[in-house]
Amino acid sequence: MDIVGEVREAVAAIPAGSVASYGDVGQRIGAGARQVGRAMSLLGEGVPWWRVVRADGSPATCHGGQAPGLLLAEGTPMRGARVDMRRARYRWEPAEPSRPRA
Repeated sequence: MDIVGEVREAVAAIPAGSVASYGDVGQRIGAGARQVGRAMSLLGEGVPWWRVVRADGSPATCHGGQAPGLLLAEGTPMRGARVDMRRARYRWEPAEPSRPRA
């Protein structure tokens, strides 16, 4: 499977009300955060893209700034304009250990 497919699977597995950083997704699939960001830009609308945030909790700014509203609607804890990443019980963690990319 290519990186876009792997990112699609990982992002689709993030439950509502939870988030993962680009680095979290990268750790799950054995890629870097920037690679994940590039792949995310190619995914389109078929995945819950708003559940992937920057490490500091800043949501995506694409899609007309819809991410904060979508996160709030799912009950994701926010601190101002950012996801409260310190509340770990709301933060999605990879179910599998990372594996190196071939």
